[in-house]
Amino acid sequence: MFTSLAARLPNALGRAAPRVSSRLPGQTRLLSRLAVDGSKGRTMPAMNKRATAAASGVDATFTIRDGPVFQGKAFGANSNISGEAVFTTSLVGYPESMTDPSYRGQILVFTQPLIGNYGVPSNERDEYNLLKYFESPHIQCAGVVVADVAEKYSHWTAVESLGEWCAREGVPAISGVDTRAIVTYLREQGSSLARISIGDEYDADEDEGFIDPGAINLVKRVSTKAPFVVANSNATFHIALIDCGVKENILRSLVSRGASVTVFPYNYPIHKVADNFDGVFISNGPGDPTHCQETVYNLGRLMETSSVPIMGICLGHQLLALAVGARTIKLKYGNRAHNIPALDLTTGQCHITSQNHGYAVDASTLPSEFKEYFVNLNDGSNEGMMHKTRPIFSTQFHPEAKGGPMDSAYLFDKYLENVKMYKDNAKVYRDNRPSQLMIDILSKERVGVEPSPLAANAA
Repeated sequence: MFTSLAARLPNALGRAAPRVSSRLPGQTRLLSRLAVDGSKGRTMPAMNKRATAAASGVDATFTIRDGPVFQGKAFGANSNISGEAVFTTSLVGYPESMTDPSYRGQILVFTQPLIGNYGVPSNERDEYNLLKYFESPHIQCAGVVVADVAEKYSHWTAVESLGEWCAREGVPAISGVDTRAIVTYLREQGSSLARISIGDEYDADEDEGFIDPGAINLVKRVSTKAPFVVANSNATFHIALIDCGVKENILRSLVSRGASVTVFPYNYPIHKVADNFDGVFISNGPGDPTHCQETVYNLGRLMETSSVPIMGICLGHQLLALAVGARTIKLKYGNRAHNIPALDLTTGQCHITSQNHGYAVDASTLPSEFKEYFVNLNDGSNEGMMHKTRPIFSTQFHPEAKGGPMDSAYLFDKYLENVKMYKDNAKVYRDNRPSQLMIDILSKERVGVEPSPLAANAA
């Protein structure tokens, strides 16, 4: 059934003669903007279609719509962008955060004063063909705002600087601004539309210059366009994953625990093929969950027609809640950090969690067959739900946490325990593991998800 949907992604990694730089005393780095062997043989990603010349040291402006204007210096791409300004209090993990598809369309403000000091790693892949250091193949956020950027870096995995990476990925960035004042404004006023302008100061009265990513179906932009498979040769289970912008470490968290995963586009009618799998998983993703009405409908049909175990993370949690009749709300400034406490209401234990979301489930609207699972101890918002009798649960935070604490990684074990119990209790045993033909036919990585500029009238 998967043959007609299969697509192969061409190998984007080319080869070019390296350019040697000696900007770091006593070290040799390979800094070609094309795909070359990085230091110690590591491979740098290929040139992105959005790449521009670096805008290092050029005057730049960060403008919040109907708010303050901040002057600084540009680094990264020489281009102007707009999006929703949000902030993260994470101390480390900027490569993972910037490549998280949940940040699509957003200008990411880092509260950590110095960013870029350990550079940017290569696009090396692990034994499952998953990216070791990134959460997707490209930078997903629209722009970056930092107080101070490290132009020189030092780390054994690094192959380029943050500014070089942003330029190659076509992402503008600004440093030398008061990020404390920016975060104070965003906490008081809420996440706001903003713009990074390189060169002349931007005219804040030009409202048409601000694009609202909240009006765009961002999940459609980040979801794979055709199914692909992440295989484990020793797999016991086969999981169907609905890709709303899945992070690499979610896939890794499943396959490293003994599952093969087939990843489907966000709007695929999963209820029609659920019986061919041992479990269904709904991933994280960007934007307003109400844009994904097809996914909500398909999940509703899935729960009506199948007893397969289900788990959702982040946007997957919100979509699952919508599918059972609950409502979602937009938070004032969201929760984006690696240090947010969430209370497990079933055990009374508190877990420090990694989070990245601007919407939340209104727990008061959950139907009677569901109960609240986790609650945020900072703002009291819902952080998870679970069915009272069926193997269905979801979390707003990220148990895979890359970067961040691994307190709640056990939830993947709980999910696969549900899968095992479901499989063991089946009246007729079915070996749902992917066949070699299926593995050969389907792509091994995301299909058709290279970032493109947001359009004001995009669907």
